[in-house]
Parts: sequence; structure tokens; C-alpha cells
Amino acid sequence: MKKSYLIPTEKIIERLRYENPWWVSRQIQDLYSSMSKRLYFSLFYPFVKEMSARRAVVLMGPRRVGKTVMLFHSIHQLLEDGINPQKIFYIGIDNPIYVHLGLEDILTLCRKSLNLTQLKGCYVFFDEIQYLKDWERHLKVLVDSYPDIRFVVSGSAAAALKWHSSESGAGRFTDFMLPPLTFQEYIHLKKMNHLMYQGNIDYGDKSIPYNLTHDVKALNKEFVQYLNFGGYPEVVLSEKIQSDMGRYVKNDIVDKVLLRDLPSLYGIKDVQELNRFFTYIAYNTGNEFSYEAMSKESGIQKDTLKKYLEYLESAFLIKTLNKVDVNAQRLKRITSFKVYLTNSSLRTALFSPVSETDIEMGNMVETAVLSQWMHRENLDLTYARWKDGRNEGEVDLVLVDNKKFKPVWGVEIKWSNRYFEKPQELKSLILFCKTNSFQNALVTSLDKIGVKKIESLLLTFLPAAVYTYNIGDITLKMKNER
Repeated sequence: MKKSYLIPTEKIIERLRYENPWWVSRQIQDLYSSMSKRLYFSLFYPFVKEMSARRAVVLMGPRRVGKTVMLFHSIHQLLEDGINPQKIFYIGIDNPIYVHLGLEDILTLCRKSLNLTQLKGCYVFFDEIQYLKDWERHLKVLVDSYPDIRFVVSGSAAAALKWHSSESGAGRFTDFMLPPLTFQEYIHLKKMNHLMYQGNIDYGDKSIPYNLTHDVKALNKEFVQYLNFGGYPEVVLSEKIQSDMGRYVKNDIVDKVLLRDLPSLYGIKDVQELNRFFTYIAYNTGNEFSYEAMSKESGIQKDTLKKYLEYLESAFLIKTLNKVDVNAQRLKRITSFKVYLTNSSLRTALFSPVSETDIEMGNMVETAVLSQWMHRENLDLTYARWKDGRNEGEVDLVLVDNKKFKPVWGVEIKWSNRYFEKPQELKSLILFCKTNSFQNALVTSLDKIGVKKIESLLLTFLPAAVYTYNIGDITLKMKNER
């Protein structure tokens, strides 16, 4: 074992005992046991419990979405399932006390602190693994050397983890992405499920099971809260943090990713330029951009802009959507695109909360809707925009079938009842549906629900909050059925 010149072994063992109170008490800390589980826990825990697969589980995700809490809830569930408490190890790699140790060194010290003769059947949790240099190489060695141990690791720098785990851990790691809170999870954490009930909506000639609300005003009030504060579990449950979003989220999430994680990973020299660029994007979430206009407005060269967009997307801070035309055909050259924050509350942290009558609400609602869809893998989401002679228009969200090169559906996202009263004004959507032989489409509203017919086209109107809730709910059901 490497010798630590700074910290005596006894002190490290003391720290391990402190981090693993269940070795004695058989319980996790009250702080974690009192927190509600995220709905994604039911998807994650089977990966933790699975002992037969010789793979490590890599829990990835942006900062502050609840990864550490998810690990402790997993430990709590293992204890509930009757696993020996002294066969469960938790190590927070971000603690400087471990700085001179490799993963195997730490494992040896865990065994030493408990006087264990062997480690068969142990569950080992390494939190914030990205703080260890070459973590993926260390972890791969452990997975190969200890086939009878289940290794679970987490890390915040999504870019670093995704990049490294795919490069180096082929066949040894199972990735699990924990996204920001969905609106459904927000309602669950706030214990407000009573606002929803199971009903049906009409979509085209079908009646589809759907979660509806008893009280759309109360749901909309929560939806606006979700837009402003809803991405992070701790923020949702703390009015104190909500009153100081700038310090909590900006310092702890944005600054650490922009000023530390990304520069160290990609060798970015001008961190202030990256910071300014992200602030510019965040303010304009949901808007269409072009490299030309971006470069002109920001003073950053086009090649550098492309890299910044790539880095910010890999760090799970933004999502770019490419454009199709009225026939849902891709444009050969990408000249313009939309950029969204992956979490609308990032905008609140950088600027200020929006109220439901603010002009920014349209883009914030669009951002929230898209952020629910991001939880589904391998969806080719785009938006449509075209200008052809006298015809020009836009449809907010279009799903394209990659194999058939055809659009599957189009959705118009509105935070207004105007189009429920005057559906004929939705000229872009109507033209898009006619061009692509759609019989029906969906439009969100402020609080109206129902179907409107224009010629042979049936438009289903749903409150934006109800639609956003259901995307999360349906996604989770699909994932649980796999």
C-alpha cells in the first residue's frame, strides 16, 4: 500500500467509521433516511442489488440532482433487505483525506477497520469518483480482481464520466443517468399527488389514459414553482435555498462546472469567456441561434462556439435541437438551431424567478417540456421552421422517425388560452399537419382542455402543466417495463 505522508492510517480508518455509521448502528444517517426517494430509485436499485453481473454501476448526472442521496437510499434498502451492515462500504472520494490513496488501498482499509478476513458479497459505494485521477482504470482493475463484490460509483462531472466510462470501461461499467427532477417527481416530493387523478383524453379518434388534475389553478401554481426552482431536490424542499438561488445554484453548480470541471477536462484557457457564453445562452433558452449571429453578438469565433456548445451539452447543461423544414426534411447544412437549458431553474439562478405573466414564460415552458423529453433515450427531437415564398412558419417540437425519415408527431407549446378560442390562428401547425398527412396534433394551453376540429384536422388542447407531468410519468412507466 502507498504510504500517506500526510495522514496516519488510524485517522483514515476513523473517517471510514464515521462515514459508515451502519457498521455499528445498522442505520443510515437521519438526514438521508428522512428524505423522500426519487421516483427514479425504483429503476436504479435493481442495478445495485444485482450481484451476478461482473460490472460496476456508474451513477452519472449533473451536480445536485440527488446522486449521493440515491446512494444512501440504496444502502438503506440493502439494510432493509437483510444485507450484513458490515458488508456495505461508503467512501466519499471528494474528501481530501483519501487524496494519496487508490481505490484498492481504501478497500483494504475498510477490511482492516472491520477485521474482515475476506470481502465476498460486499457492496462498495464510491461517491464523487471523478476526484480520483484515472478513476476508470482503478475501477476496472477492482471489477476484474474482485468478481464477488458489487461496485457502485457516482460522479457529478457528467462530461468526464461519460467520456471516460465509454472509453475505458467497455464491458466493465453499466451507466445510469440521473437527470434533473421531472415535474412528476416534483409533485411527488412535494407530496401533492392528490392534485392528479387517472382519466382519459381524446387524441384523434382514440381515447388515451392520462393523468388529469382536479385543480388546474393549484397545479399551475406548482408548475411555475417547478420552472423556477424544480430541477434540484434540495431546492424544492427548502425555501431558504429558494430565496438565495444565485448563491446556491450558481456557485455550487454552474461555477464548478464552468470554471473547474470543463476547463480541466478540455483544457479551456479562457474560462470567463465560457462563463459569459453560457450566461448568454441561459438568458435566451428556447431561442433560435445561428453561428453567425452568435459569433457577432458574443465576439467568439465560430469554431470556438461549436466546441463550447459541445462541451456544455456533454456536461448536461444544455440541449441543442436541429431544424427540419415543413416536410420534416433535414437541411443539408446546419445554419441555425435552438438551444435549451436542461433545467429551467438554472435560468432563475443566474437571473431572477419568472412569474406566470412574464414574457419569458413561453420559453421557460418550452424548456421544461423539452427537459422531460430528454429523459428518453434515442429520440430524434427537432423543431420545424421554413420560409418558402409566401409560406413561412414554425412548429415547436417535432419527432422524426430516423428509419423512415418521416415525422411522427408535432406539438405546439403555448402558455395561453388564445389558440383554444381561435385554433384557426395556428396556421404553421395546420400547414405542417396537412403537408405531412397528420390527422391530429397536440397544443398546450394555460388551463383549457378539449378537442377542436379544423377541416379534417383534430387538435387536442391540454394545459402545459398537465402535458409536462404526463411526459415524465409515461417515460418512467416505459423504463420500468423494460
